[in-house]
Amino acid sequence: MGTVITVIALLFLLFVVFGAYATVKVIGAAKRGVDRTISQARRTVEDTTLRAKTFAQPGPQGELAQLRLSLRTSMRATQEALQAGAAEDESLKESVNLFERLSTHGRELDAELKRLEAEPDRGTLATRLPGLRERTQRITRSADSLRWAARDRAHRFAGDDLDTLSAQIDVEAGALRHWTKEPGPATSWPDDPATDTGVPEGRSGPTSGRSRPEDRPSRSAITPPGQRPAYPWQKKPRPESTT
Repeated sequence: MGTVITVIALLFLLFVVFGAYATVKVIGAAKRGVDRTISQARRTVEDTTLRAKTFAQPGPQGELAQLRLSLRTSMRATQEALQAGAAEDESLKESVNLFERLSTHGRELDAELKRLEAEPDRGTLATRLPGLRERTQRITRSADSLRWAARDRAHRFAGDDLDTLSAQIDVEAGALRHWTKEPGPATSWPDDPATDTGVPEGRSGPTSGRSRPEDRPSRSAITPPGQRPAYPWQKKPRPESTT
């Protein structure tokens, strides 16, 4: 009885531990989903605000917003392209590492541009804009180069696979078209009725008015003579003498 209670207690404890682990995993996944949603919403709001500033604030302020928007758009597109390609192509891991190093410079530049948006001295901004523009172009150019190289590599692999598949399909289609007729049993044609019955073609044996000589009834070699007709001028034959 004590063994049964121990087993039940152990099973209950296992169920509790498993339930707690599943609950933690579910809560963690939900938290990550919420954080991802909040990050996407915040990023969308910031991008929309930057687009509005590029039109609403001409001059250095608007150009700063334009630089931030182009930097963020290029870096985000490159990150998504590399992450998607690295899941299928192991050789892109080095590109991902290079992009992480480039992202460090990108984040520093974005933070600096964001601080300068609140700078009231437009003269200072005007003097620093050429250097900021050059840094932004260098980072975005490098990010675009990595992104397009990864896309070209993926397209190249897809093109090679398509070429190989097309060649295999052509070979299979050719094999299907070049069929060979297997020798089969000789076809038995229906016999010619004329040959079976001995009647020439175009005549019917049973309905023909003529019969073959072998089909006619045989007559005896000696047949009794038939009765001759009697004429008035002929004499009556005399009876033979009994003597």
